[in-house]
Amino acid sequence: MTSTAAAGSARKDAQDKGSTTTLGRALNEGLRQAMRDDDRVVLLGEDIASLGGVFRVTDGLAVEFGDRVVDTPLAESGIIGTAIGLALRGYRPVCEIQFDGFVYPAFDQIVSQLAKMRARSRGLLRLPVTIRIPVGGGIGAVEHHSESNEAYFCHTAGLRVVACGHPQDAYDMLRAAIACDDPVIFYEPKRRYWDRAEVDLGRPVDGDTVGRARILLEGADVTVVAYGPTVAVALSAAEVAAAEGRSLEVLDLRSLSPLDTTELCRSASKTGRVVVVHEAPVNVGLGAEIAATVMEHCFYNLEAPVERVGGYNVPYPPARAEGDYLPDLDRVLDAVDRVCAP
Repeated sequence: MTSTAAAGSARKDAQDKGSTTTLGRALNEGLRQAMRDDDRVVLLGEDIASLGGVFRVTDGLAVEFGDRVVDTPLAESGIIGTAIGLALRGYRPVCEIQFDGFVYPAFDQIVSQLAKMRARSRGLLRLPVTIRIPVGGGIGAVEHHSESNEAYFCHTAGLRVVACGHPQDAYDMLRAAIACDDPVIFYEPKRRYWDRAEVDLGRPVDGDTVGRARILLEGADVTVVAYGPTVAVALSAAEVAAAEGRSLEVLDLRSLSPLDTTELCRSASKTGRVVVVHEAPVNVGLGAEIAATVMEHCFYNLEAPVERVGGYNVPYPPARAEGDYLPDLDRVLDAVDRVCAP
């Protein structure tokens, strides 16, 4: 065995056992493994081959997989339209939208074609297309680069919508999304791309990860529901609350559509108090659906109304003001105080 091959083998052994990596690198490894497992998987997006994408999530994949990694023109509608055609011919396309606010030119393709084809054909046609979207603020970006537009797609029947908030989930959920026969909107929290954690790259694909919530921290007093970029905020709030003698349970939704109502309601019934945290505006946001679901199914177990913490009903502000817009530790703890008030 050559020294290069030996080094590669050692790297793979270390990865299979679990190693510390960033969320962005975990996504890269998820794409790599999906492409190795199935030669029908192809990647499309702006600068994803030559540059590795804006956040370098596709870095190095063009070297290994050649023309299965395609640099597209700057035309999101064309990217999704091409992916739909490829899916109809048996491929499993994975599209990258550079930033969340750039997805709108492709909105018609997604909601009118991608989401509807299976129902329109009575199940004869399936479109296994995964659309990766970096989401949320917190990186000091300019206009149209910090949107949280998940409610649009959660409202669209025929789409699965998921959001990862942890490197292990990034790896597991992306592989499961690509293997899914339904179209999947896959949100990646851009300000968490550099968060590090131990990731086991030897796990098999588990299709249930694209539809199942997960308890990250057991608690007794309040359930804090979060997803994507706000998962870390919820965990920080739980840590501070614990020092003050209050026990928070943190539920990472992971799947935004469909909602895992079983796990959501189990946790809500257990604690009797719920706070929902997301970066999107509270007005007609996903938190409203979560609150309504909890009220409908857990009403007699609740000790207080469900509280929502999120963005304000204004266009996303300039970078210098985003700290006042995004839900932070203090706003979450304030909501916890309100639901615990006598």
